[in-house]
Amino acid sequence: MSKKFVERITGMDEDFAQWYTDVVTKAELVDYSSVRGSMIIRPYGYALWENIRNELDRRIKETGHENVYMPLFIPESLLQKEKDHIEGFAPEVAWVTHGGDEKLAERLVVRPTSEVLFGEHYKNIIHSYRDLPKLYNQWANVVRWEKTTRPFLRTLEFLWQEGHTCHETDELAQEETVKMLEVYAEICEQFLAIPVVKGQKTEKEKFAGAKHTYTIESLMHDGKALQSATSHHLGDGFAKAFGIQFLDREGKQQYVQQTSWGFTTRIIGAMIMVHGDDRGLVVPPRIAPTQLMIVPIAQHKEGVLDFTYDLKERLAGHFRVGIDASDKKPGWKFNEYEMKGIPLRLEAGPRDIEQNQVVLVRRDTGEKQTVALEGLEETIASLLEDIQNSLLEKARQHREEKTSVAVNFDEFKTQLEEKAGFIKAMWCGDQSCEDKIKEETSATSRCMPFEQEQLSDECVCCGTKAKHMVYWAKAY
Repeated sequence: MSKKFVERITGMDEDFAQWYTDVVTKAELVDYSSVRGSMIIRPYGYALWENIRNELDRRIKETGHENVYMPLFIPESLLQKEKDHIEGFAPEVAWVTHGGDEKLAERLVVRPTSEVLFGEHYKNIIHSYRDLPKLYNQWANVVRWEKTTRPFLRTLEFLWQEGHTCHETDELAQEETVKMLEVYAEICEQFLAIPVVKGQKTEKEKFAGAKHTYTIESLMHDGKALQSATSHHLGDGFAKAFGIQFLDREGKQQYVQQTSWGFTTRIIGAMIMVHGDDRGLVVPPRIAPTQLMIVPIAQHKEGVLDFTYDLKERLAGHFRVGIDASDKKPGWKFNEYEMKGIPLRLEAGPRDIEQNQVVLVRRDTGEKQTVALEGLEETIASLLEDIQNSLLEKARQHREEKTSVAVNFDEFKTQLEEKAGFIKAMWCGDQSCEDKIKEETSATSRCMPFEQEQLSDECVCCGTKAKHMVYWAKAY
């Protein structure tokens, strides 16, 4: 590793926040805009989002959902219809008060989420059980006026999908809510190589206006948790607020049962913090915009460029391949593509051409190997699959190493001070204990996992009878 390259990115253990900022800007994922807390997503960052989006969109459609688009603006009176919802979002909404030179008769909200828009629409199109289920999804941008911001993790505007569905019964809505959480978990683990904990949010942490909120939680390199996606069983609260009723199979009027669920560009921040290292990004092959970068060696020598371009053409039918035939030195190129996290680098020079071979270098381990041209496609495919699996396994091991168990409050505080990460501990279900833990440690309840363990019989905070095992952590 060259000294110059080391200076380009702050060390992770030296200043993790600065390391993150260095990576997202110097790997050309984002640039800052002139509006505080807003980001310009550059082509490389957007290509990552497109690959994630395309895979998720395919799965959303496979589960029977259709894509729609709702307006950007919401009238204030419409947002006020669901009391809990507006109270939950009030501190984060951006208001439009003027149109051109005229003051608006009614303020408009720049959408922070679209439950009320879907609610208004569903009221108009649902009349009978034959109209159900309604399985809609929207790819959109939303605005939330955050106080502190960081690219991808928390910005005033971000990109996401939001599913909004209506069902005949509570059971069918519950089934939908959990099914979509599983889709999110699969995307995270199978494509982003991010292991997740699946569970239910507490009443305090659930989505404003929801009956139940389910979440997938992941652990970053620095031991902080990140809520990676959520799925909400809304019950009939929005249906009652908006009058979304249908004639059931017995001819009686019923309110629909609704769900909503969302997955955002925040997941790119998670990928950076789970897999990155002191050299920069490490991108899982299945979502990498470029899976293999070809770097010609001694490209001024006869035949080298022709050979590498032929190689690119040969491999492009199987992988997402790039080539750097610029006049920059090979060492600069190596560092550049390591920083951008490209899974595999292929080097080829005069000696390799003579011997019908190339050199392959893994981004995750730095391992270098010389391989024959014959069967090259199979070798590359095998290496990419191994990198994908290795990244997931490494992240799992990291999470296990940074997961502790606490059975009383003193132990909880000690564990949190000595080893940042998840703490598994029992909870009585009382919000006052949840509040006390946050107040005294800054840790919040991340979820009550579906896979419950009986770690003790007593609440970690108050010592009374425990009801749930909870994952706790400091979080982004």
